Amino acid sequence: MLTSMQDVPPAPPDTRIAYSRGEFQFGELRVPSGSGPHPVAIVIHGGYWRARYDLAEVEHLCEAVTRQGLATWSLEYRRIGNPGGGWPGTLDDVRTGAKHLEKIAAERSLDLKRVVAIGHSAGGHLVLWLAKQNAVALRGLVALAPVADLRRAWELKLSNTVVADLLGGSPQDLPDRYRSASPIELVPLGIAQRVLHGDNDDVVPLEISRRYVAAQKSGDDSKLIEVAGAGHFELIDPRSSAWPAVKEAVLELGSKTP
Repeated sequence: MLTSMQDVPPAPPDTRIAYSRGEFQFGELRVPSGSGPHPVAIVIHGGYWRARYDLAEVEHLCEAVTRQGLATWSLEYRRIGNPGGGWPGTLDDVRTGAKHLEKIAAERSLDLKRVVAIGHSAGGHLVLWLAKQNAVALRGLVALAPVADLRRAWELKLSNTVVADLLGGSPQDLPDRYRSASPIELVPLGIAQRVLHGDNDDVVPLEISRRYVAAQKSGDDSKLIEVAGAGHFELIDPRSSAWPAVKEAVLELGSKTP
């Protein structure tokens, strides 16, 4: 792993825009040069849904994607430990934040016919979940080491069984919540997906992405790209050897004309 990306501050966003009234209910917008209208990437950060991790984690990714010609709308949201975070506030915020694109698109010259969503880790879970929420029309998803199977994550006790903290209990206690929140139980999504996962990831096991993509037997355009030698965080580091695969997936789904 390279030195921390936080050692090199990214360029600040063009603007921070509230999508609701709460402290954590805002997004950071970066818009490429030119008159537009610009394709857009909704970006959702990870951190196992916990309050101590915020959208600073994906600022370098957003800056790099914006340099490729896509506007980025990076969402903050209430997390476990924030008032109202967890079930259902975390999920509600992602839905509301994504829908807010409709309110800012005209002023910011954003092309709502070319919207993709990018999420890392817990954010990967959230973008896959978002695909079924009818909040905004998505033409593709790029899920980076996503927690795509919440029941399996609970079984593996990932991050001290954090899924139980997110949803309020175990799959046995709250089966309906797991059914409505876990991407593997929502397929088919009906949207093109590129799932990238490092084969050296010791935070979210590669097994979870393999299980998720294998579950899609219904004809979804879903591909798993296993990134050799990559761990968990290289996928969001534009300086890493894993980045070209991420960039290719984003441009494949997000840049071509409708």
